Amino acid sequence: MTFNEFVFYFFAAILLAAALGVITARNPVHAALLLVLAFFTSSAIWLQLQAEFLAITLVLVYVGAVMVLFLFVVMMLDINLARLREGFWSYLPLGALVAALLVAEMALVLGGRYAGFADAPAPPPLPAGYSNTKELGRLIYTEYVYPFEIAAAILLVAIVAAIALTLRRRKETKHMDPAQQIGVRRQDRVRIVSMPAEKKEQG
Repeated sequence: MTFNEFVFYFFAAILLAAALGVITARNPVHAALLLVLAFFTSSAIWLQLQAEFLAITLVLVYVGAVMVLFLFVVMMLDINLARLREGFWSYLPLGALVAALLVAEMALVLGGRYAGFADAPAPPPLPAGYSNTKELGRLIYTEYVYPFEIAAAILLVAIVAAIALTLRRRKETKHMDPAQQIGVRRQDRVRIVSMPAEKKEQG
C-alpha cells in the first residue's frame, strides 16, 4: 500500500465514522459538529484529487459559514426530539433503500479492482499553468449553467424555510401585533376624569 492510499483510507474511515455519527447522534448540536468533521475530511480527500479550490471552498463556505448558521438555527428551534422519533418507522423503508444504494456504490468503488476498474488508465498529469478554479468557472457558467441556477433556487427556498421555522409562534414567547397597535384609539386607552380641586387647609 502506497502512502497516498494510506492517507485516502485514513480520511475515508474518519469520514464514514463522522457520517454515521451525524445520523445516530441524539443531540442536534453534536450531530452538527460531527458534520463539520465530515466536511473537513472530505476536503482532505478532495486535495488528493487535485481539487484545491473545491477543498478550500468546502472549508470556508460550509464549515465557516453554513455550519455556523445551522448551529444557530438548531439552538433557536427548540427541537422536540420525542416528536421527531414518532415518525421514525414511517421513513424506515425509504431510508433503508437509500442506505442499500450507498452501500452498493461503496462496494463497487472499493471492489473496483475485481470489476476491471483497476485497468483504467491514470489521469494525465496537469500542466504547470493549469488552474482548476478557471476550469470550474468555465464549466459552471457554460455547460452547467442551468443546474447551477436550479441549485441556487433550491438554496433560496431552504433559507426561506429556515427563517419561517424560526419565526413560528410559541406559547411561551411574548410578541406584539403591529395591526392591533395601529388600530388603538385614544378613547380605549385614556380616560379623562374631572375632579374638583381641593385646597389643603392651613392648621
